[in-house]
Order: sequence, then structure tokens, then C-alpha cells
Amino acid sequence: MSAATTRSRTPDRLCAEAVDLARTAAEEAAAPGVVGEHAGMVSEGDRVVTHFFECKELGYRGWRWAVTVARASRAKIVTLDEVVLLPGPDALLAPEWVPWSERLRPGDMGPGDLLPTDADDLRLEPGYSGEDEPVPSSAVSEEMAELVEAEDAEMTAGTPSNLPMAPSRGTIAAVAEELGLRRARVLSRYGLHSAADRWEEAFGSKTPMAQAAPATCVSCGFLTPIGGSLGQAFGVCANEFAPADGRVVSLAYGCGGHSEAAVMPKPPRPAPPVIDETKVDTFPLRPAPDSGSVPDVSDEASADLGHS
Repeated sequence: MSAATTRSRTPDRLCAEAVDLARTAAEEAAAPGVVGEHAGMVSEGDRVVTHFFECKELGYRGWRWAVTVARASRAKIVTLDEVVLLPGPDALLAPEWVPWSERLRPGDMGPGDLLPTDADDLRLEPGYSGEDEPVPSSAVSEEMAELVEAEDAEMTAGTPSNLPMAPSRGTIAAVAEELGLRRARVLSRYGLHSAADRWEEAFGSKTPMAQAAPATCVSCGFLTPIGGSLGQAFGVCANEFAPADGRVVSLAYGCGGHSEAAVMPKPPRPAPPVIDETKVDTFPLRPAPDSGSVPDVSDEASADLGHS
């Protein structure tokens, strides 16, 4: 270890004794009553010492006022260098700043919010090959602001092979747009796997709902298939009473709303009446004489009197 290094680690005596000078400087820079007790010092170099004072400011727990004093070579007067408020070892600090693209979480977007994507987003890749330039109507294209008349003005007489440069209407991007390939970028393999992992975690086979389900979504009548390569493993639930209604679910997912899990029993219907049309029932036209509640009287005299 060199002598210069040894001298730098040993605090200068006069600078170390200048505590009152450091406190006065800290009180001038800070608000009244927020400079606390002396909390030590450290040697910054030859004849340079930093004194620390506790900070009693609300919201700055663990911070310290750092006052640096210095002395010129062969001088007996200590001068003030700088005063600054610094965090201590146990200071209360704000969390580390994180870019918005990393802070964003699903569900954070609201009506009217816009979420831009980088040109080199790993989740996307060109939707067609043959040209790096996006289609003229793409949001990332420089030609979006150009008028159609300006594009037509580039056309000159003669075949495209005789032109000094190919017109924009004859580029692969323009042809792809006419064929219906209007998306300048599509999901890459990384983007597909990332989406599949999110969907599988939310509505996959390892969720508690799927573990207790009577059957999987692959055999459910409420499952709406989706196109593309993701359609081999996912679909959209269309059961309004299911927990995943309107969500992308794994084919291995399941819930109690499966279309074939339980069939509602039909209400019992009474048996139809049995009518025997082969038998004839005989009914008398007049009631029998002895069918009444009063016995038949053969005496004509008492019959004229009547009865009740």
C-alpha cells in the first residue's frame, strides 16, 4: 500500500475538527430544525473530509446531510466544499424506476388508451416475405401520409422494366394488400408461445376448475373454434353461465357448464287416457222406476195427492 493511499484514508485533523463549520453550512442549506446530531465522518482524500448529520425532515428517514470541507496544502484555515442530502445505509428510498412497457399488466388499458408496439417487437414478425417495407396504409409506414394522387404521379409511360424504379403500386407490399394480407406484421413463434402460456395459465388443464370438471372443453358444444395454429390447442367459450364465457380457453380446460356433463330431466307427463272403442255401453233412455229415493206407489188415489 502506497503512502498516498494511507494518507487519503486518514482524516485530516483540522478538517475532522471542523464540525461546527459543517453544521452551520448544513443548517443554512436545510430548513430550520431538520439538522440532527453528528453521525460520523469519512475521509475523501488528502485534507478532504465529509461530515454527516442526521436528517429530521419528514419523509427522509435514514437520510443524512453530507458536508464536505477541505484545507489547502500548508494552510490552517478549513473551507467549505459542498453540502448535499444523501441517503444512508437504511434510508427510505423510492422504488427503482421501471419503464412503462415493463410495468404494464393485463387489464391496465382503458377506453381510449393506446398501446404502441416497437418495430422490433419479439412477439411480431413480417406478415409476408419479399420486402422489409410495410404496406402504404400501415401505421408504421412513412407513405401513410402521402396522397393517392402523389402515388399515381410516379407512374410513367412504358412497362415497369423500362422505368428507372418500380412504382409503389407494383411492390410486394401493395400486392399483398390487394390480396387481403393487410397486416404488416403477424405473431412470431415467440409471440405464439407467449400467448399460449398466458392462456394456459388462466384457463388451462392445471387450474382448480379444470381439475374438478366432469369433462374437457374439447368435447363441449359451447366451444367455438379459432383459426390459425393456436386453434389446435385453444378455443373460445360461448357458455354465458360458464366462468370463462368469452375467454380463450385450452381444449384441456373444463368446468361444470359442459354441454354434455348433465342433462336436465324432462318433467313427467301423465299417461294419455285409454279409450276402448270396440265395446258398446248400453244406457237406458229413461231411468228405471225403482231408481229414485221414493218407492213406487201403485195406489192411484195416493198418487194424485203427490209427494215431496
